[in-house]
Amino acid sequence: MGLEIKREILEGQLSSREQVTLPAAGALGGFVVPAVMFAGFNWHDSVALAGWAIPSATDIAFALGVISLLGNRVPASLKLFLASLAIFDDLAAVVVIAVFYTADLSSAALTGAAVCISGLILLNRSGVRALTPYMLLGLCLWVFVLKSGVHATLAGVILATAIPLEASGSSLSPLRWLEHGLHPWVAYCVLPAFAFANAGVPLSGFSPAYLMEALPLGVAAGLFMGKQVGVMVACLCVIRLGWARLPEGASWLSFYGVCLLTGIGFTMSLFVGNLAFGNAPDSYLAATRIGVLAGSLLSALAGLVVLHLALHRLRV
Repeated sequence: MGLEIKREILEGQLSSREQVTLPAAGALGGFVVPAVMFAGFNWHDSVALAGWAIPSATDIAFALGVISLLGNRVPASLKLFLASLAIFDDLAAVVVIAVFYTADLSSAALTGAAVCISGLILLNRSGVRALTPYMLLGLCLWVFVLKSGVHATLAGVILATAIPLEASGSSLSPLRWLEHGLHPWVAYCVLPAFAFANAGVPLSGFSPAYLMEALPLGVAAGLFMGKQVGVMVACLCVIRLGWARLPEGASWLSFYGVCLLTGIGFTMSLFVGNLAFGNAPDSYLAATRIGVLAGSLLSALAGLVVLHLALHRLRV
């Protein structure tokens, strides 16, 4: 994710103000509204309130996977919008994890991390294109960040920002080579394993009434209602103000369908839930998983239906 963010900012979908404004506004609205909605459902439970960020994350892999089911009928501009919004969303999630879901900080480990970061900057500024020095320093950085109390996901993003995008001669740039090499491992191994390890829900004694409890309902409503409302309203505002335009070739109905898909928060939402309720009773984690699954499934199905109707109208 860090490699993708850097590439997009320097030369991709996020390299100009016009390209950034619409997905950035959507990501902001889609992060704030679900968190507020979740807090509204769980204001009476101080333990549950620790999970305020759970419904704010969009799962970029699953959201893009769902929209790909409609094939080439979906305008490329809508896919780019969804990908860009998810990038901003993931970056915000990493910051939230680092700031709000950390243990006691270790000054010694933070000092070691700072030294590693300085070394990475020096390698980049010196024009080093070999990946081995970056990987070795990155490994040390990960250990120090892990021991510091700050969540270790931040180490990956920091390392990615130091990987050079510029190529030497005719060879592929280190960033592109690494991103290309990691992609199949992440898509076909890491992501499924992560989802499998985090999605287990004990269903013994489960009844539909369980979904009406505050925690799973807050998560599901935040993902399904909060994300679509936050993204749609924020984007509508910047478009009406003339700061951005509706993606080329898209109708308002198809755009709304994509806003629905932002409520797919599977792996990242489960990850935040595990951080928020790691020391809480097991019932909190079970409720979180059920809420995430319900909200993500509703968002995926509703988004597919709306997009199908919108694309059918465009063809007619």
